[in-house]
Amino acid sequence: MKNYEHYKRGYYMPPTMSTKWVTKEYVDKAPAWCSVDLRDGNQALIVPMSLDEKIEFFKELVRIGFKEIEVGFPAASETEYTFCRTLIEDNLIPDDVTIQVLTQAREHIIKKTFEAVQGAKNVVIHLYNSTSYAQRTQVFKRSKEEILKIATDGAKLLNDMSAEYKVDYQFEYSPESFTGTEVEYALEVCNAVIDEWKPTADKKVIINLPATVEMSLPHVYASQIEYMCENLHNRENVIVSLHPHNDRGCGVADAELGLLAGADRIEGTLFGNGERTGNVDIITLALNMFTHGVDPKLDLSDIPKITEIYERLTRMHVYERSPYTGKLVFAAFSGSHQDAIAKGMKCREANNDGMWTVPYLPLNPEDVGREYDGDVIRINSQSGKGGIGFLLEQKYGFNLPAKMREDLGYTVKGVSDHLHKELSPKEVLDIFQDEYVNKSDVIALKECHFKQENGIEAEVSIDVNGIAKVYHGHGNGRLDAVSNAIMKHFDIRFSLVTYEEHALQVGSNSQACAYVGIEVEGSSSIVWGAGIKTDIIDASVYALISALNRTHKIEK
Repeated sequence: MKNYEHYKRGYYMPPTMSTKWVTKEYVDKAPAWCSVDLRDGNQALIVPMSLDEKIEFFKELVRIGFKEIEVGFPAASETEYTFCRTLIEDNLIPDDVTIQVLTQAREHIIKKTFEAVQGAKNVVIHLYNSTSYAQRTQVFKRSKEEILKIATDGAKLLNDMSAEYKVDYQFEYSPESFTGTEVEYALEVCNAVIDEWKPTADKKVIINLPATVEMSLPHVYASQIEYMCENLHNRENVIVSLHPHNDRGCGVADAELGLLAGADRIEGTLFGNGERTGNVDIITLALNMFTHGVDPKLDLSDIPKITEIYERLTRMHVYERSPYTGKLVFAAFSGSHQDAIAKGMKCREANNDGMWTVPYLPLNPEDVGREYDGDVIRINSQSGKGGIGFLLEQKYGFNLPAKMREDLGYTVKGVSDHLHKELSPKEVLDIFQDEYVNKSDVIALKECHFKQENGIEAEVSIDVNGIAKVYHGHGNGRLDAVSNAIMKHFDIRFSLVTYEEHALQVGSNSQACAYVGIEVEGSSSIVWGAGIKTDIIDASVYALISALNRTHKIEK
């Protein structure tokens, strides 16, 4: 590819390397979460949310369990200011929720910000200025000393304004474009801000280290974070926060490794919405923890509802393969995958230990409000017997014999391949019923009576091509007697090789289902039929008649 030589490393390694994070296996507790959907997320929308839409989104964030929510940049526009005031004046902020507002290190902007949050119980004032080499040299054209002074002057202004307004808000500082800043210089700026604010155990400050633009492999970001964590002043009273973007597609990895490196807090958005490739996806992060047995402290048990609200309010679309949340992330079309899932589900039922270990499914779809029949087993020409059988059993209560599942699988795949489409569960059921159940194409069962006399005597009343006839047969069981009656009067010889029965447990009124597999003389293949009736004996005879109708050996 041309022009690769026009690029070079834009990030900076710490002056001393610390990699304690490498020895840690997983994130063992939830961080403090801060949603920035209403600021970072909203400013990245093609059509920003209206006031009413923002309020609805805010309420959903509260319902999910966010305790910190950045509501905007009140000094940026009248809309932002009005939203903040509406939340406060309409008493929409629960007592245990903190709103966060963003401000540049400029006096009139800070003053407007303090006006916007008057009356709120819990507030974080988020101060930022850019510190990166590129921003310093190209945008602001200022020295390191001048950029540091912007940060400390802003920190002093927050102290002064707090005294003037007689409030005790929590402060946050971000060296914006941290990932493009010399790490030792970022540390110098952050420590200067910490020294101005003088945090205590009762009033901690937040130092937010954003991957404003993702520039490196995740392990580099982790090393940068660990260096900062180990060298920040007054670390015990500092909350280290991360704000990863996703320019390299590694936002989640950055966040996870950053937490291993010592960070305490994550700023991100639902579904990763944000500028360019987006912010880090908090849902993915939280459910990654969930699948390791860690409580993420967020309620994500109804992903379909969260998705609907998000898509409607933001006019964005959740990608079908988005981790955990996309419509296809639990879908198994492959026959081998479907078979493994079906067997895994059977094992889970048998073990009954409550643990989730099903192959190909990193978590139970039901834990996030999804369904097995519509979300997991999806039927097309690539599907297999296991998935098709599992679907019929889970949704409709049919537990087909293994070999019959295989036969049905070929039938269903053939239909899907011919139509070149995915088949719905109802379409699969229709194929099963049309092809196998209570078939009466050539011979139709009218009545069947039995009496015990040296075994079982069967009297079978059958319509053959519309002509009623009565046949008699003898056998060592009811089905054997009916089989012998038919073979006695039809030019067909067959053996009964499989018979299974069960009560239908789904969508039935005490109906019974029977499955019969017969092997016709001269053929090595098994022909299958199924019968459904309220009486199991009737169901078994109907299953046999269905199989016979499918042999093509009965003359029309």
